[in-house]
Amino acid sequence: MKITIETTVKAPIDAVWSAWTTPADIVAWNTASPDWHTTKAAVDLRVGGAFSSRMEAKDGSMGFDFAGTYTAIVEQRLIEASFGDRSLRVEFLPGADGAVTVRETFDAETSNPVEVQRQGWQSILDNFARHVERHQHR
Repeated sequence: MKITIETTVKAPIDAVWSAWTTPADIVAWNTASPDWHTTKAAVDLRVGGAFSSRMEAKDGSMGFDFAGTYTAIVEQRLIEASFGDRSLRVEFLPGADGAVTVRETFDAETSNPVEVQRQGWQSILDNFARHVERHQHR
C-alpha cells in the first residue's frame, strides 16, 4: 500500500531542494516530535548513491537508522529512492505564487498502523517546511 503526504513550503525551490539534500539541514528538520532528534545524516545525491540518517530518542532509550539508495534524481523536481523492499518518491512542485509543494509517496510498512505512519511522516514533512521557511533568508 502506498501512502501520500504533502506540504507547501513558502520558499524558493533552490532553498527547498538544498534543505532536503544537505546533511546539516536534515539533522535540523528530520524529527517527528520534540523528544526525538536526528544525530547524523549522509547524502550521496546521485543515482546509485546512498543516503542515511540516525534518529534517536533524546533520552537515549531507543534509536534507528533510516537508509537507502537513490534510484532517480531530477534536479529540483524529483527524488526517488529505495530502502529495504520499500520505495519513496519525493516530488518538488513549484507553484505560481513562489511556494513549493513537496509531495512524498512511500510504501507502508507492516509493523505500524497506516494512520500512525501517515501522521509520523507528515509531522516530519511539516517540520521540514517550518525549517526551510525559518532559514531561507540566512
